[in-house]
Amino acid sequence: MRTPRIAPRSAAAVAVTAAALIGLGAGTADAAGWPPLQEGAFLYSGTTGSGTVTRVDLGDLGSCHTPASPARSVQIVSGSASLELYSGAGCSGPTAWRTGSLAQGDLPWAMLSYRVVAA
Repeated sequence: MRTPRIAPRSAAAVAVTAAALIGLGAGTADAAGWPPLQEGAFLYSGTTGSGTVTRVDLGDLGSCHTPASPARSVQIVSGSASLELYSGAGCSGPTAWRTGSLAQGDLPWAMLSYRVVAA
């Protein structure tokens, strides 16, 4: 009796496809906690876009701002502006984190102040 050679390849292809779909599903589950993307910039006091929301005025370039609550995550959709977030009050110390003009993510530590800069 002859064993077909195609069966092991088919099994491997099915395994790879299943792993890819599981990976995509996991990514979707992580993104599900975020608020929907919308034009503008938002700082959140919790991770994954949770907690108190601070809406950022993207037209106020260069001014330093201190949100009421430290920021733990950020979401920005803008074609011309990005954010510089600082771990110290009054935009003190080194620039701790800079976003692009399209970003969504948790920050490495709590940010106490920010300024809007050109992208």
